Amino acid sequence: MTALTLGPDFPVTFAQVQTEPPKPADPGGQGEDFGKSSPLGFLILVLFFVAVAFLVRSMTKHLKRLPESFDEPADKPAEGAEGAEPPAKPAAG
Repeated sequence: MTALTLGPDFPVTFAQVQTEPPKPADPGGQGEDFGKSSPLGFLILVLFFVAVAFLVRSMTKHLKRLPESFDEPADKPAEGAEGAEPPAKPAAG
């Protein structure tokens, strides 16, 4: 406390009191339960992680089945031309 005299007949005492600032009427959804998770939310999160694990596993299986290159060698005919005749060889001579 601080004492202040405004004259011989008016001793004044000031007291500093700290108060909380007024809270808004609507805290914007940040009430008492803000940031807390329910068991249902945790279960959904675990299911998402399991689904992602299965998707990664499936993707790696499919990637392992791909050929090294999609370029066809020059000595093999195209796959769609199985019944077609092989290309003619030039005649010697």
